[in-house]
Amino acid sequence: MKNIHDVLKGPCLTEKANLQHETMAKAVFEVHPDANKIEIKQAVERMFKVKVATVRTTRIPGRKKRVGRHIGHTSDWKKAYVTLSEGEISFVDEL
Repeated sequence: MKNIHDVLKGPCLTEKANLQHETMAKAVFEVHPDANKIEIKQAVERMFKVKVATVRTTRIPGRKKRVGRHIGHTSDWKKAYVTLSEGEISFVDEL
């Protein structure tokens, strides 16, 4: 997982993520399920040229979905909460 575009899939744009960004200087990303915290930190620092303080990750299990009489499920995915260091400017507006 050396390529930063393989590690970071995109931003997670939810109400909770926006609230954390505004109040606690955190950004939320959807990341590759095999990416670890060190790779996520390096990818964010390289892509946005900011200093990252901490990275917290969580795995989101897929849910069962029903379309008509057919039952399927959504894919499992991984989310990363990235906290910026003190004095760093917000970068989520660039996304």
